[in-house]
Formats: sequence, structure tokens, C-alpha cells
Amino acid sequence: MTTALIIAICVLLILAYLFDISASKTKIPAVILLLVLGWSVKQLTNFFEISVPDLTPILPILGTIGLILIVLEGSLELELNKSKFSFVGKTSLVALLPMLILSFALGYAFHYFGNTSFKIGLANAIPFAIVSSAIAIPSAKNLISKNKEFITYESSLSDIFGVIFFNFITLNDDIGAQSIGQFIIELLILLVITFVATLALAFLLSKIKHHVKFAPIIIMIILIYAITKAYHLPALLFILLFGIFIGNLDEIKHNKYIKLLKPETLEKEVHKFNELTTEIAFLIRSLFFLLFGYLIQTAEITNSETIIWAIGITIGIFLIRFIILKSVRHTLVPTLFIAPRGLITILLFLSIPVAQTIELANNSLIIQVIILTALVMMFGLMFNKKPTTLSDNETE
Repeated sequence: MTTALIIAICVLLILAYLFDISASKTKIPAVILLLVLGWSVKQLTNFFEISVPDLTPILPILGTIGLILIVLEGSLELELNKSKFSFVGKTSLVALLPMLILSFALGYAFHYFGNTSFKIGLANAIPFAIVSSAIAIPSAKNLISKNKEFITYESSLSDIFGVIFFNFITLNDDIGAQSIGQFIIELLILLVITFVATLALAFLLSKIKHHVKFAPIIIMIILIYAITKAYHLPALLFILLFGIFIGNLDEIKHNKYIKLLKPETLEKEVHKFNELTTEIAFLIRSLFFLLFGYLIQTAEITNSETIIWAIGITIGIFLIRFIILKSVRHTLVPTLFIAPRGLITILLFLSIPVAQTIELANNSLIIQVIILTALVMMFGLMFNKKPTTLSDNETE
């Protein structure tokens, strides 16, 4: 049984790799193929009556680690200098405004039709309003540099803003001056932790001479994330800022304090660290979506009671996105279509306290919205006629 399981996992991961490298040609996002593959494996195990233990508890573990690595992977590739400030501001608006607008609109709809409080409706709405960096960043890697960078910034910030907003709503019984003040204090504490941890990890990265040096750094990053999250701090912000810091050493290497980290040596180590992070992120992401596809029930995909809601939410996602992108004067195609829901949506949905769950926001609705937004992205990329191989110095 053990050998058969190893063979099955290896074959599935090789197929996931083939999906990943073929995505630039087929324009079919690897996540769709992974979900289909996972679902197909489930049908085969049912057909041959193969006994498989309950794998549901593994999903949030893979999802959390995957989210950390994906945000870290994306942040390591982001350039941050004075010329980027307006660009970062634009992506922040595109990440924040649609998330807030859709959250409040859908939260009210859940409140009205679900006969629940607006606060509970809002808690259930937020997971649907966040762009999944786990799907968006890999799907944008073959776009021209400007669009790829935009999607990376936007989806990473959307994850962070969404998680912060979700925690604020679900963890506070009453929203008022006291809860807002406590939130600001938590944010300041997280910034201090981020500053200290970033310098410490960067120092270790430059000083460790042992042949095993990157694994302990990744483990410590995950540990810091888990501890800060346990205290309800916006832990993803730490991941983003750490990645941006060590990924932009060339911009600050002339600072006398940064020179103590030996930035010339550290930059080489960061490049290797980035490669390892990308490799591990691919494995975790693939396993997550394979497992999620495996756990999907056919009845949940075809649930006629939620499909109207799913279509309405999907239309709302792209309508609001269209308006915001037009407002900030960013290129619509293909950016408009790259707004998938996925890993972060599932993680937040699973994190909703039992007392705050509602019948309208269920597994079927989550799965249908994820599939519909992925399909919109797929067709948007397929019908994108613009070249995807322009160099960084070229413009559209």
C-alpha cells in the first residue's frame, strides 16, 4: 500500500508539473487541471472501492503553508523604489476597493436573504471578495512584466487586506472605537516584530555556513507566521515585508547598517533562497489543489440551489473590477480576467467560527465560485491577443 501511494503521489506531481509548463501554451490555468485530476482520482478510488482515510484535516495545513510560500515567492520578485510608489499605490487601491465593495454588498445580501445579522453576513462574504494569489501569481507569470508585476502586487495585497479585514470582523463582537484602537496596536506590534525578525533572518541567511541553511530559514518564517497568527496579528504582512526587504537589498545596500549584513554576499544567497522557495511552493500548491479536487463532491459542483448565487457573485467580482481598473486607468486585458478565488477563499471559509456560519455560504457556493472565476480567467487568457514575451524594458 505504501509503495502504491508513493507511486500515485509521484505520478500526480509529475502531471502537475506538466500542467504548469504547458499553461503558457494552452492558456489553461494549472489549477483547473489539478482540480479535475484530483476529482478524477476520487472517482477512480470509488469505482475500484479503494479505502482511503479522511484527508480533510490535511487541507488547511497544506493551504496555510502554501499561502506563506506563495506570498513569499511573489514578494521576493517585487521591485520597490521611488519610481514604484505610484504603481504600488494603484495596486493597493485595486486590491482594497473591490474587496471592500464586494464584501459589504454580498454581506448585505447574506444578511437580507439569510435572515442573519449584517456582521455575520459580512464575515461569510469576505472570503469571496479576495483574489487568490496562489492562482493569480502562477497564472500571470507568462504575461509582460508590467502586468505580471501588477497581478503579483495586487493579489498579495488582496490576501493581506482580506485576512486583516476578516480577522477584524470575526474576532470582534462589537465594532467600535475600542476594537479599532486594539487593531491599530496589533498592527504596530506586528510591524515591530517584522522589523526585528526580518533583520534577524537576513543576518542568519548571510552568516550560516552549514550546508543546510535555507530550510531552517523557511521553518522559522513559518513559525513566526504561526505564532503571530495565533495572537490574531496580520501575519501575512510580515511575510510580504520580509520578502520585499531581502529581495530589494540592491536598493538599500549603501546604508551603513545594511552593510553589516554583507549585501553582496547576501544577494547571492537570496537568489538561491528564492529558487528553493519557488520549488517548494510549487509542490505544496499542487498537493493542495489536488487534495481539494479529491475532496470535492460531484453534487457540490452541480448544486442548482447555489449556482444562481455563484453566477451573481462572479458577475459582481468582474463588474466591480472593471469599474476600478477603468478608474485607475490600468490596461483591462488581460488584467480584468485574472481575479480568481481559491486557496485563501477556502482557508478563510474554513476559519469562520461555527457560531457565525450561515446556510447560504456553503461548500457548494465556494466551489462553484472558485471554478467560475478560474474559467473566466482561462478564457480571458486564451483570448488575449497581446504578446506575452515582451522584455522588462518594453512597454505595451
